[in-house]
Amino acid sequence: MNVILLVNDTFRRDHLGCYGNDWIKTPNLDAFAQRAAVFEQYYIGSYPTVPNRWDVAVGRYGFPTRGWEPLRPEDRTMAQMLSHAGVHTQMIWDTPMLGAHDYNYTRGFKGVYFSHGQKGDPWITNPDLPVRFSAQPHKIKSVKSLDGYLRNHFDRRHEREYPVARTMSDAIEWLETNYNHDSFFLYVDMWDPHEPFDCPWYDYELYADPDYKGDRNTYPQYGRATYMTEAEHQDVRALYAGGATLVDRWVGRFLDMAERLGLFENTLIIWTTDHGHLFGEHGLHGKPGAEMGRLYEETTRIPLLVCHPDGMGAGQRIRGIVQPADILPAVLDFMNVPVPQSVEGKSFLPLMRGEATEGATYAFSNRYPQNAATVGGAAFDGWVGSGRVVEPGTITSDEWTYICMPAGLPSELYDLKADPRQNHNVIGDHPEIAERMKQAWLTFLREHGATEERISAFTQGLTDVPDITGRTVYAFRDDLGQWIAFASEEEAKALAYRDDAPGPERVVEAITFSDLLADNPKNLVHLYDQYYWAEDLT
Repeated sequence: MNVILLVNDTFRRDHLGCYGNDWIKTPNLDAFAQRAAVFEQYYIGSYPTVPNRWDVAVGRYGFPTRGWEPLRPEDRTMAQMLSHAGVHTQMIWDTPMLGAHDYNYTRGFKGVYFSHGQKGDPWITNPDLPVRFSAQPHKIKSVKSLDGYLRNHFDRRHEREYPVARTMSDAIEWLETNYNHDSFFLYVDMWDPHEPFDCPWYDYELYADPDYKGDRNTYPQYGRATYMTEAEHQDVRALYAGGATLVDRWVGRFLDMAERLGLFENTLIIWTTDHGHLFGEHGLHGKPGAEMGRLYEETTRIPLLVCHPDGMGAGQRIRGIVQPADILPAVLDFMNVPVPQSVEGKSFLPLMRGEATEGATYAFSNRYPQNAATVGGAAFDGWVGSGRVVEPGTITSDEWTYICMPAGLPSELYDLKADPRQNHNVIGDHPEIAERMKQAWLTFLREHGATEERISAFTQGLTDVPDITGRTVYAFRDDLGQWIAFASEEEAKALAYRDDAPGPERVVEAITFSDLLADNPKNLVHLYDQYYWAEDLT
């Protein structure tokens, strides 16, 4: 028996036809869902990319104690457990940090293959390449990271050269050569459709406004997104949708090869992602952090499709809360490998068999503790926030979502059955439910070794709240006439104009925060690597 685990980063659940989408073309994953169990309540645990991979690899919840960091020597991974049981293990990936800079997520695999080209992959560094950006620099989350990606793809000519195409092609070739192992575990990790939102023109034009003439922003800045017009927002959504269709096509080619090789008859095939992405919902874009890092359904509730060779659960909608830590015990369950006591997750195969009707009582979701980041996730888009202990936690039950803010900041409660889009905070109407879920959150943190500093933020409040109201900031007016402000003059000038990007040269001025606020409460302030409205900081 074999296992194939396919992961596509940043794939929103509601962008798949099998989860109700009716405007994005994902025919291959939708067809796969007809022969797979479709999990309805799969929620993120540790967030985002690397913390999620830790939960999956070791079957535990990392966010109470683990940062955006490499595997530690004491971490025993799924690949190690399966290899020890005599299973051939292979990892094929393009998500750079899993193997770069000593992150060690290749641990335990007998075979590893890295496919070059993604953002963060220091592959092509030719300084003479005439790279040009398609959006004004103040709208781009990381000019440096985007520059690296554009260099990696400077001379790309064919669809097969896109990262997901390269990685899936490598995986298809591996299958053709290795499908007849006595038993194998193949893990394929792809960063698409993560930013930069990049796809062939014909996928983009399926969703784009043919009359759109503005910036084409493949890597939009996080936080408040009023630096974009509504037309720009729609264009970003079109870019992402095109990437989703590109991913679907290449995952489909891989699944077609698995079908031709007869692997659906003896292989557990899992397709999933690590988190979603905000496109303006709740007034936010991307993966904001710090006080704005509230994790809503668009981010926390993610797709999980599991195809069992015996047809178990095929085409069924599986209810019951499960999380990434549950993947490892499910794989071990399928492979008849004992689950170590150190594993916290629970196999979801009983839900597929109909032997269990309920999952966990709560899903607990949280960004990793910023002050625990030992290597620095900023190099790979992991660091968004202040470095302070302010990251809100999200607790989800069958009916409710509670977003637990640090004490002193307003928490939120949503009735998922009456308000699935979480537009109406009803915490004032149900304080007893909010308190019960808050206590479950605090208990979870304590039982999982969170620091007292982390816990006290939710019980006593913040002790390190910065006061910028009296500060001078450095700002320029954008195309919409609003101020775009930065803490330093150097940063403001670097993003006010570049000769390799569109937009006029802008004058940077020193202005007090109070004057910025008085001019327009929704003037934008770049702080903690994301945009705030000025009124958010008062």
